[in-house]
Amino acid sequence: MRMENDSNNKIWHRASVLRRHREILNGHKGVIVWFTGLSGSGKSTIAHAVEERLHAAGCRTFVFDGDNVRHGLCSDLGFSKEDRTENIRRIGEMTKLFLDAGIIAMTAFISPFAADREKVRSLVGEADFIEIYCKCPVEICEQRDVKGLYQKARAGEIKEFTGISSSYEEPAQCDLVLNTSAATLEECVDKVITLLGERGVICREIL
Repeated sequence: MRMENDSNNKIWHRASVLRRHREILNGHKGVIVWFTGLSGSGKSTIAHAVEERLHAAGCRTFVFDGDNVRHGLCSDLGFSKEDRTENIRRIGEMTKLFLDAGIIAMTAFISPFAADREKVRSLVGEADFIEIYCKCPVEICEQRDVKGLYQKARAGEIKEFTGISSSYEEPAQCDLVLNTSAATLEECVDKVITLLGERGVICREIL
């Protein structure tokens, strides 16, 4: 028998093992590192490179990749504004769980709408949300596009494609801007790792 979705039937269970206990065990703090930018701006490449560096140093990490998530958790969603908002809402809730686990959770999503990104920031709090803008001109992103998505979008084969037929709202204020059209991958990774050290997420000894 299916129980109705009544908030009176839901009681939050308070665990005895808390986030701070997990962070002590992990040897670092949990945090959400939110990479945003156009398709082809380098979000996934940088996020996974950062993860490799952190993993080698013994950190507990996980990367939520936009394409991968849409194969499972968000496979029922399209690319309308409403579906994109729901996509980011789900990821926000998921990364919050990883945050409570004391994990450095990184996301690589276009997340084109500022309001959606701010909802995630509000959900977890300012101290636990690091927004990184992978800034790259759309012309450069198109040159890097091995999937041919921009070409399809310009031909009208893909609707609501960010940067072509759908707008991208640049962060007015973010924690770090990576100029991915000029900086090398190693330089970008170094800046992210340095920021994590400055924010007290990881110890400077492992930088």
